[in-house]
Amino acid sequence: MKSTTDSHDSAGLPLVINTPGWVKGIGYEILVDMLKYISPTHVVKICISSEIKNLPAGAFWLDEGNTNRVTVIEINSARRDHLKRSLLVQKDSRLLRDLRVMAYFRQCFPSEMDISTIKELARALAAHPPYEISISSVKMKHVHCEVPKTETFYCLNATIIGLAVSSGVSDELPHCVGLGIVRGIDTFKGLLYVITPVPQQTLANVDLLLQGFISIPTCLLQFAWAIDLELATRILEFVYSSFK
Repeated sequence: MKSTTDSHDSAGLPLVINTPGWVKGIGYEILVDMLKYISPTHVVKICISSEIKNLPAGAFWLDEGNTNRVTVIEINSARRDHLKRSLLVQKDSRLLRDLRVMAYFRQCFPSEMDISTIKELARALAAHPPYEISISSVKMKHVHCEVPKTETFYCLNATIIGLAVSSGVSDELPHCVGLGIVRGIDTFKGLLYVITPVPQQTLANVDLLLQGFISIPTCLLQFAWAIDLELATRILEFVYSSFK
């Protein structure tokens, strides 16, 4: 017979997950994938007065016939002034996702480093020395699409990837240790150049790269291109002056 302490230890605690609640576009697709992966027993949906800003009714992320596996509870928001709020204070889901991505890669630099604007972050990332990952040492998995094997690594350039460690068990999902930006690919040397805040000792265990829906914020790409443009301008000026 187990003691009271043993019973409490083996009972386990419920895990509460606060999802973003995106209702359209790529955000909605990410939310559906999250719910399928988490497989919750109970889902609480908070609805507002604007129907178009609510998620579909019921267990919308499950196929028909599997909806009895989860209890869905729908409640109304305590706030009733959503439609009266100014457009200036409404949150843009895409902007929030971009800000989260930028905040994540800000970790590539020391906290005391003076990076206070998106432009400064873009310049810092463009100048940051990348890690070298041997192509032969990793496998590639495309989460949401199929890519021909001959194009597997070519489609990675200038994308955000998940850095994962294989579980070794076929029916278990890999453990993702962080995100990385593929800055370049050298097919001749068989190397990927990746920028990531993941420590080198952790990165050494990575043997699987995951490509999903997360994309590099456009503002970072624009500033990175501006840096290349400045460099190209200086090179052209040097070449022109040498022929005078």
